[in-house]
Amino acid sequence: MSSTKPLPAALKRWAEQRIGPVVSVRDASHSWDRSRVWDLEGGSGVHRYLKVSPSVKFFTRESRAYRHIVPALGHTRAPHLIDSRAQDLVLLLTAVPGAPVKELGLDTAQWRTVHQQAGALCARLHEAGELDRGDRVTAEASLSAAADGAEKYLARAGDRLDHDEQQLVRDHAARLRRVGPVPVGYIHGNNQPRNWLWSTSGLALVDFERSRPAARVQDFVILATTQWADHPDREKAFLRSYGRELSDAERHALRCPSALDAVNCLAWGPDNGDAEVTARGRRTLGRLMKEDRP
Repeated sequence: MSSTKPLPAALKRWAEQRIGPVVSVRDASHSWDRSRVWDLEGGSGVHRYLKVSPSVKFFTRESRAYRHIVPALGHTRAPHLIDSRAQDLVLLLTAVPGAPVKELGLDTAQWRTVHQQAGALCARLHEAGELDRGDRVTAEASLSAAADGAEKYLARAGDRLDHDEQQLVRDHAARLRRVGPVPVGYIHGNNQPRNWLWSTSGLALVDFERSRPAARVQDFVILATTQWADHPDREKAFLRSYGRELSDAERHALRCPSALDAVNCLAWGPDNGDAEVTARGRRTLGRLMKEDRP
């Protein structure tokens, strides 16, 4: 577990100029080193969040998402941007009610309800406005761009994959380039229960730093390799409220990025001490290897 990260005094002053006095600060970062998030409590007991993005790319994606895409979800379904400052990669956000779904010990029926609401929110996000020409070009090239990352991930993972596993990843990357047209839109980019907050008000989505124009099916990869792999009832509930079943091309596309996600997990997880991500990669790769055997 990483040590507590203090909020820089300059950022606290900047936040107080926008929201008034801050009476308490709690480190709300994830365990990985580059995560920097603080819960700020004001004098009236209202909470806001200050986040320093890990990179210019993530800051640009997240600040754009909060301005142009996230409002489509509704007032209580996602944080809203109070202000941002590009030179410090900092965003000041409202809080939404709830706790991460993965921490709540939900029963079978509750998990289905959560997935049903997640499907509806995902549909709103994917349909949040027309893509302009540049975004459409980016979105339509997103599957090929994902395939382009295969060799980088394989190099980083090194001997964590054997020869047959490396070949499987390369084969799936090649297949991904041949996938036919699939629906595109704005995606969350890290759509999974760690970024779903559940409360009596319903479900809310957080953490939009990976939001971008892309093939919509890319928002289902983590769910397909974790939640849906063992619980098809959750997938059914999600897609029912999402509004449609996946097309054959999307089903094919979903399998290919799963292989890329697996090798990315095995490249990133061990290096960052994330056992959960590492296990996800190993499990997905094992399942794909089994399915590909004649």
